[in-house]
Amino acid sequence: MSAIVTVTPAAAIDQTYHLNSLRLGEVNRASSVGTELSGKGVNVARAIALSGTTVSAVLALGPDGVLLAGQPERDGLLAIVSGMDRTRVNTTVLDATGATTKINEAPIPLDPAVWSAVERLAESECRRLDADWLVISGSIPTVAGTGAFVDLTGLLSMAADAGIRVAIDTAGAALAEVVAHLNLVSLLKPNTHELAELTGRSLDTIGDVVAAASELRVDGCDIMYVSMGADGALALSSDGLWHARAYARVVNTAGAGDASLAGFLVGSTRDGEVDVPAGLALAASWGALSVSQPTTLLSDIGTAPLSVLVKDPDLGIALTEPAHA
Repeated sequence: MSAIVTVTPAAAIDQTYHLNSLRLGEVNRASSVGTELSGKGVNVARAIALSGTTVSAVLALGPDGVLLAGQPERDGLLAIVSGMDRTRVNTTVLDATGATTKINEAPIPLDPAVWSAVERLAESECRRLDADWLVISGSIPTVAGTGAFVDLTGLLSMAADAGIRVAIDTAGAALAEVVAHLNLVSLLKPNTHELAELTGRSLDTIGDVVAAASELRVDGCDIMYVSMGADGALALSSDGLWHARAYARVVNTAGAGDASLAGFLVGSTRDGEVDVPAGLALAASWGALSVSQPTTLLSDIGTAPLSVLVKDPDLGIALTEPAHA
């Protein structure tokens, strides 16, 4: 049976406010408020768990996050390092029109001892579960007092030595640093805006996305999985090129990328091998389900819409949501 370990280098507490309308510069009253322990790796792990796949989410929390998690060590899914002073807070505002406004706190710098503890716990969980995948997901914090990002190469090398595939989903300068180690990465998951920034390309068509993704595959990454919002998702590997899309009414886009990555990992893992088209089909399905619900986390994958999967899509198709460097 397959197993997956996620690492969330910068976990968060998600506060979601539901409003009839958002009026800037005025006092707004929320009709309801939700609080969740979050961070991209946590979101991915919780979605994976709904499928029955064995998964563990490794993360560092402050006392506030530990309290929200329910217990200091493990709730059957979370594997927690509790050495931080506090947990960062991300805020989402949803209004009745379906617009999503997010205010994300920057990652809190990590003490080197805390990051070392995260690395050791991730390795321990990978060995305990005999993991097929190690997922590093979300914002990457800096090392306290240095301004430098925490070093991911220890985790990447550990996974390579153990024969564990690595999937990475991050953004910005941290993503650019990851690209220097793509020979140790099995799957990279940018969205179109991150891919445009990373490659310096303008992405106006499916063909533009494929060309940009191909650059990174040449650098050593086995599978490029690009989420494209309303334009669906695209996967490129040595086995070929696929495009998938599922349809749903958009309520909340927060967490959709995490749901789709979880779907890809669950759908693609087959007896130690990776079935890319099956993974992409489920990724598009779970991503569409995610945007149709008001919460960040998935709750019932049984209602996910079916996706349409196309091999070798028309490269001339224009994106409804183009991205530019």
